[in-house]
This record gives sequence, structure tokens and C-alpha cells, in this order.
Amino acid sequence: MSEMLPKCLSCKSEYVYQDQSMLICPECNFEWNPDEPDEDELIVKDIHGNKLAVGDKLTLVKDLRVKGSSIVLKIGSKATIKRLLDGDHPLDCKVEGYGDMLIKADKVKMA
Repeated sequence: MSEMLPKCLSCKSEYVYQDQSMLICPECNFEWNPDEPDEDELIVKDIHGNKLAVGDKLTLVKDLRVKGSSIVLKIGSKATIKRLLDGDHPLDCKVEGYGDMLIKADKVKMA
């Protein structure tokens, strides 16, 4: 039995077929590659280029000073991603021992 193909992203038709790596809708002639990310999908990468997602465990790669406080997040501190944001600090994380913080993606690596 063949694998179930997703419905058309444009018209939601069930009659989608596959041609090599592309999926094609015969009703609206919409073509897409399911392996390519959506335009509206937020892609955030760590210092080594690994794609980050919600729930990933992270490790800080350098000491970070918390703005407006005397707290310093030490290198090697563990964090968990709660959500991804669009902007200068794309990672909303829970840092063990410190609480919730917004962190830049180039200051972390996957644990």
C-alpha cells in the first residue's frame, strides 16, 4: 500500500500526486516540495548551524551578563527552549537556576 500524501496546501484537494521530489495538485496546478521549509516557518540555528526547535536542550558557550542585573549566566549552564521568536533574541528559554531568559542563538549549542 502506498504512503498517504498530504492535501494540497492551496486548495485542500485530496487528489495530490508525486512527481519525483515534487507534490502536484491536479485541480489547481499547485506544486511544492515537501522537504523545503515553509516561507512562514521560523528557522533558528545554534553556533554550530544545528536547527533548533521548541523543547531542545541547550548549553551556553560563553558567560552572559544579564542586562539590568548583576547576574552572570555561566558558560555550560543548561537551558530548555520554550518558544522561538522573530527578532534579535530568538530563543525564549528556561535557564536552570536562573529562570526565563531571552537568549541570542549564537551564544548556545545543542546539549
